[in-house]
Amino acid sequence: MHIQIINFNLEGISRDEYEKVCEGWAGDFAALPGLVSKHWLANEENNTYGGVYIWETEEAMQNYLESELFHGVGANPALANAESKEFEVIEALSEIT
Repeated sequence: MHIQIINFNLEGISRDEYEKVCEGWAGDFAALPGLVSKHWLANEENNTYGGVYIWETEEAMQNYLESELFHGVGANPALANAESKEFEVIEALSEIT
């Protein structure tokens, strides 16, 4: 399994406007091959938003990074300072917890 954490700041739109835009994207994310789940993040106090993605494989995550959806969302000027961090899950320890 792989974990991807993406963070960004909203620029020129409110949280409510952002959430309305994301409603249109949610189904597209749900249809991504190999995506186990996506958890949408919001910290209004410091204007940080994003998502935690749980991927079945690193390959599934890489396919997303090369997809039209990733590039289309990333090109949205209202999502500024985007940063993506990727992590391998340590399976043996995760099974314990």
